[in-house]
Amino acid sequence: MVAPAVPLYRFQRNWLADKSRFKIGNMSRQIGKSFSVGLEAVDDAVETGDDWVLLSAGERQSKELMHKVKMHCEAYTIAASDIQQDEYIVGRAKYAMLHIELPNGARIIGLPANPDTARGFTANVILDEFGIHKNSKEIWAAMFPTVTRGYKVRVVSTPKGLGNRFHSLFTGDNDWSKHFVDIYQAVADGVPVNIEELKKAIDDPDLWAQEYECKFIDQSSVLLNYDIITACQDDSVAPEIKYEDFDINSLALEPKGPVYGGVDIGRKRDLTVFEFDELLGDVFWTRLIVVLAKVKFREQEKLLADLIEKLNVTRCCIDSTGMGMQLGENTVDRFPGRAEAVEFSNKVKGDLAIRTLRIFEDRRTRIPISRVYRDDLHAVKKMVTAAGNIRYDSERTDEGHSDRFWAKSLVFMASDEGVIPQCILL
Repeated sequence: MVAPAVPLYRFQRNWLADKSRFKIGNMSRQIGKSFSVGLEAVDDAVETGDDWVLLSAGERQSKELMHKVKMHCEAYTIAASDIQQDEYIVGRAKYAMLHIELPNGARIIGLPANPDTARGFTANVILDEFGIHKNSKEIWAAMFPTVTRGYKVRVVSTPKGLGNRFHSLFTGDNDWSKHFVDIYQAVADGVPVNIEELKKAIDDPDLWAQEYECKFIDQSSVLLNYDIITACQDDSVAPEIKYEDFDINSLALEPKGPVYGGVDIGRKRDLTVFEFDELLGDVFWTRLIVVLAKVKFREQEKLLADLIEKLNVTRCCIDSTGMGMQLGENTVDRFPGRAEAVEFSNKVKGDLAIRTLRIFEDRRTRIPISRVYRDDLHAVKKMVTAAGNIRYDSERTDEGHSDRFWAKSLVFMASDEGVIPQCILL
């Protein structure tokens, strides 16, 4: 092994020193796990000349991991090629394939993970952030036969609930070499993180336990579990845009189907989220998400009106509970028949939640591959009040109050998908 250009933490050294054929890491967020697996791939490829295939949750994640690989090559002063991009074609499907070739002929290939790409190469394999891979069980079934003749498998992730393939691999009696690195171990090994500051800021015991303590959390009370959410992720869907970064004049969408909007209103504590989906066939494709934090209502109202006009929105449902009442009424007056103000109550939120669950279960929506968006959807839980009533809500955090979830749910209401007459429309 060539000495790395930067010092490694103890858990990273332990990972690299472990030459087991089958190795899995349950590791905290933001401690350098992708750095470690990228380094191992380069190190092994240099030593053995064997190829490595790196499967990530999506194209963006694949590019990030491959850039780490390129960085390691440069740190080793290896005369590797630049990152090349080609199309990997299976039937009618096309995937962006990134690859680097080393002087000894070894290739390191980065691809978005799915059953097609998982079965396409005979090589050592890394499954990066495997807990959030869509169709993880199908990917596993397609990938594993490709390593039959002595190739290595590396799996790393932070937990994402029970029952997925990452959970079963890490907790099963399967003779895998298992590495567990929670935030406490990472800090003890030298990672510069203030644990108490982070824990206080996240303000969510379940999220802390999952993302930093690496615990597999029971999702029995969660409305949308991670398997349901990740099944609806799509690489072609753009991530959300912050209000301060959004330029409506650069918006170049040309929808072919009807466009529906959902708006969840916030001002000081909560976010305002605008979401617009295009309905193609029976699938809701997320086309635009704009997130507004502490933006004045008059600016919110103007942007909403401009977007309804520019996108030729068929119908938009707006949260008009409390502070959102005036914005909702003004938008309805400006766009009669195309905008509707919705007053939230436990009954209305329950109807919205169940409708949203059914659409996600049927995989009739496509959403961005985004940890923030995914965790926002996942945060909504079924709760039972002291009076025995059921309500759907989430804990308030610095990332909002499931504002993205409710905006998405209002999109579905706007489309009249599974319309529920009891909803209170002003």
